[in-house]
Amino acid sequence: MAEINIALIGYKFMGKAHSNAYRQVSHFFPGKLQPRLRVICGRDRAGAKAAARQYGWEEVETDWRKAVERRDVQVVDICTPGNLHHDIALAAAAAGKHVICEKPLANSLAEARAMLKAVEKAGVCHMVMHNYRKVPAVAFAKRLIEDGTMGDIYHYHGAYLQDWIMDPNFPLVWRLDKKVAGSGALGDIGSHALDLAQYLNSDITAVASQMTTFIKERPLPADGAGAWGAKGKKGKGKVTVDDDANFLAHFKNGSVGVFEASRFCGGRRNYNTFQIYGSKGSLAFNLERMNELELYSQADAAGRQGFRTINVTESHHPYVGAWWPPGHIIGYEHTFIHAVHDFLVALEKDSLPEPNFRDGARDQAVLEAVELSAQSGRWEKVAR
Repeated sequence: MAEINIALIGYKFMGKAHSNAYRQVSHFFPGKLQPRLRVICGRDRAGAKAAARQYGWEEVETDWRKAVERRDVQVVDICTPGNLHHDIALAAAAAGKHVICEKPLANSLAEARAMLKAVEKAGVCHMVMHNYRKVPAVAFAKRLIEDGTMGDIYHYHGAYLQDWIMDPNFPLVWRLDKKVAGSGALGDIGSHALDLAQYLNSDITAVASQMTTFIKERPLPADGAGAWGAKGKKGKGKVTVDDDANFLAHFKNGSVGVFEASRFCGGRRNYNTFQIYGSKGSLAFNLERMNELELYSQADAAGRQGFRTINVTESHHPYVGAWWPPGHIIGYEHTFIHAVHDFLVALEKDSLPEPNFRDGARDQAVLEAVELSAQSGRWEKVAR
């Protein structure tokens, strides 16, 4: 088994998830390539060192440029805030490195398109980490749609709801600064909802939206929040992103959609859901019950019609055969392992995994149209 060396840029929440995926993937999905955790990078050397020890990385770097330029690195994995995605991806592509990037791909459509152009010009493998495509129940839903079980799709309802910033005393972290994050709930979690929609259903062609910020000022973080140049300062700072984004959508296949992304829905910890209604049946999924898929089929006999719950834990379901016996559920971390597996298989076959930067740029076009519509108060077409 050949080793492939990874440089991970960023070490906190997503860095932890990606690190675990690299460590586990070859144990459950044996292939020709085995990831080697070569170097982890973060601005805070002490924090990066602690992460390296905990997750098993061999070396630590504080300058992402040095990590990208290393001759012993073949893959650059970007887990930073959105404002750095563009520059790191362009540098990695110029250095001939394969690139994995967290979502959303960029902070603007122009940046996303530049990133796509760079990786295609370099001829490197690229993937955007929309990991929810890799939930077995979601991949199984895709299979049911493609084999005609749902018939023609009429309606798509997508929502991603959380509640972690409802407290007005929650500090002004980087995700609440548009210069760093690009947008708020829209890009952070709404990007997942619309990516699933375009994966399962069809391209979104036009949107009508509204975006709302409920709490417009928040306390500055106690640790200094260097991203805002507020180290040592007290008081409050302005929230420059949306707390909630909701929109209507037209799809290329003629179906219609309703979406909401909010971080102000009490009791919804990670409520990523979709409902799909077609001419022959319906599907419903909730990430908080991620091993289950609800199915309604009009082919059922009269008097027996209704939603039934499928436990997507059988060996013939997508990805599940690598794990446990039927009924033994998997969790959030497995979606990243599945994504890394797909990336390694793509490298073996000299192909492109999905979702890739093309998908990321396509999603970014929808994000931009949603923001434009919220400003204009009109339906806006999605740029292609």
